[in-house]
Amino acid sequence: MTPRTTTTRFAPSPTGLLHLGHAYSALFAQARAAEAGGDMLLRIEDIDRGRCRPAFEQAILDDLAWLGLAWPAPVRRQSDHMADYADALARLQAQDLIYPCFCTRREIQAEIAAAGNAPHGPDGPLYPGTCRGIGAAERDDRIAAGAAHALRLRVDEAGRRAGPLAWHDAGRGEIAADPGRFGDVVLARKDTPTSYHLAVTVDDHLQGVTLVTRGDDLFEATHVHRLLQALLDFHVPAYHHHRLVTGADGRRFAKRDKAMTLASLREDGRTPAEVRALAGWEATP
Repeated sequence: MTPRTTTTRFAPSPTGLLHLGHAYSALFAQARAAEAGGDMLLRIEDIDRGRCRPAFEQAILDDLAWLGLAWPAPVRRQSDHMADYADALARLQAQDLIYPCFCTRREIQAEIAAAGNAPHGPDGPLYPGTCRGIGAAERDDRIAAGAAHALRLRVDEAGRRAGPLAWHDAGRGEIAADPGRFGDVVLARKDTPTSYHLAVTVDDHLQGVTLVTRGDDLFEATHVHRLLQALLDFHVPAYHHHRLVTGADGRRFAKRDKAMTLASLREDGRTPAEVRALAGWEATP
């Protein structure tokens, strides 16, 4: 698919109620689309079935409509498209870029602790590659026996095959991709057959997103997404990572901040215009 028009997206997870930070991000995405005469898509990122709730999904729709946002139908719900992620994963497996990791989180932490000065990435200490060298026969036997495992990307080899990569961020200019800083990222688990990194990369491609707008907290993830785009021969969108909305204490809003959810603000009698102002929408993005 080759996108022809400017398309952004707002992609919340229904694991809680939307707060002021979400409002800013949604308004930001719609504004960037409107400037270019395009659309803002709404996507529900609900791959975490243990935490996602239908009630939260409906609240997202209600809050955004009350705020004055609009989006074209249909809304893409990730849980309805697991076959798309399985297809992308199979393409990476066919390139021999995926391997099963049988380590538990506790085992990984113990190995990292034993290693002393383990290298760190944006998400903390990097996975030490314990299962990378397991032979095919042992690997197949353990999977056949039902051993729990995750599927990891051979990032070093993937990077060598992809060659130098970059992306453009509207706020920071041309960025050289360095996916190795994340180590061998998990792309799927037995209980969750896709990861955030894989799912959003596939979704943005299939939905024809040409401009990915999201908060600065997700800037580093773009290094991984750019590599996956290259490996899967996907189009490369532009990016615009915006500032994070913070409270009076300087901390960014989170779903645990009940007083700052859009639902609670609506119940307190706030108007959409007041909520936009509280989200700092009048400030420089």
